[in-house]
Amino acid sequence: MPTSVIRLVRLTGRLLVALAAVVGLLVVFIALIALTNGAGSGLAAWLTTLGAGVVLAIWRGRRRTGPARLVPFLPVVVAAASAAAVCIPTVPTDRQPPPALPFVATQHWSLATGSRVAVYHYPPVNPGTAHPVPLVYLAGGPVRGISVLDHRFLQLLARQGYDVYAYEQAGGGRSDLLPMGRYSISRSVRDLAAFVDRLDQGRVDVLGFSSGGVVLTRALADPSVAARLHRAIIAEPGPMDGPTARVTGHKGRESARDLAPAMSGPRSTHVPRYAVAFGLMRLGLLTPDTGLIGQAEGDNAFTAADLGSDTASAYCARDAHRIPAEDTAQNFTFSAAASLRVQETVKDSPSLVPLLRQSRTPTMLMIAECSSQVRQWATAILGDDPAVRRTQYLPGVGHRMWNGLDDNNDRAAAVVTAFLQDEPAPLPNHPTRDEIPAFLRDHG
Repeated sequence: MPTSVIRLVRLTGRLLVALAAVVGLLVVFIALIALTNGAGSGLAAWLTTLGAGVVLAIWRGRRRTGPARLVPFLPVVVAAASAAAVCIPTVPTDRQPPPALPFVATQHWSLATGSRVAVYHYPPVNPGTAHPVPLVYLAGGPVRGISVLDHRFLQLLARQGYDVYAYEQAGGGRSDLLPMGRYSISRSVRDLAAFVDRLDQGRVDVLGFSSGGVVLTRALADPSVAARLHRAIIAEPGPMDGPTARVTGHKGRESARDLAPAMSGPRSTHVPRYAVAFGLMRLGLLTPDTGLIGQAEGDNAFTAADLGSDTASAYCARDAHRIPAEDTAQNFTFSAAASLRVQETVKDSPSLVPLLRQSRTPTMLMIAECSSQVRQWATAILGDDPAVRRTQYLPGVGHRMWNGLDDNNDRAAAVVTAFLQDEPAPLPNHPTRDEIPAFLRDHG
């Protein structure tokens, strides 16, 4: 065999050994991040990995002389430099709330619970036709800013005579952060009660969307909170308790997930630090209060593009190539860690059924044709809340029912206003409780 070939084989072998050493050290580093819960912004894991790499390099170079003794340290240097990218913030670590919206003032209310929330008020456009009961909107998230798309829908309701209030859950949007351990679904329910008390206009109507619908459902099961509510509208709810969260089953008609073009824009998950942090949190290998990234830093880093196909899944397949911009880059905020913490408290909660069966607040359920939500999350409420007076199944829309496409906003508003005014429903009352088995079978 020619000498040149032998040299090439040897060089290739050495490079492969060096590459394996780099990869091995990075695997050790990621494992230590998980084991230490990211302590010290990942510095504890980095120093331990560096120390282990140095010891290994010394051992491998013990029989070498001269400059050759330094060669085993090269993989350690490469691995240490790569791992350091996970330990260095690339966005501000202090809270950077969104700038003010140009079309509505942001108020900040301090609630009796200790939460300080951002509040938006859309008074009725024509006070002469105003409805006497205020309408409070609970957005989805769970810990996310209210999107521009939602604001437009609230403006539509105000033009129809409703005195509309919306607030961003503690930690979301322009609301103040909470210590991570204080986020919970129970805290969200208490905040709703405190918000109504702070509003001080008597009982209110509440429209809860997605995770906001979960907050509303649990409020209906708490007599002290339900006493503050006049009427309730639960739109496209998530799971209301631990047993429901563990249900797997039917979903709606085909959504635009995997059909829509990929979202454009920067992604925090393209940055090693946040790819590791959010990835390990999603896998359950880091807790929401991880020491790797602070809550404020995580909020600042997360972008709309990081939601990926989750956004597309909120639209029907037929709308895959015309999904609207739900928000602006300046207004978008999402707290992945705090949202995960709230979701965990839902999953850990006992069955809500015994309490929900005592509900007496007139309630309406809204379900979308192309919903990405598990159908049983909605039908569980229908089956267990005797105060659900009507169900409205909206054709032609996904989880994001008011989306600005075609007449979808007007159709959703018609359903909402008819119930709040106790007028005949614009759509058939479907499914009824007796129709739940057939509904799950036919709309799976």
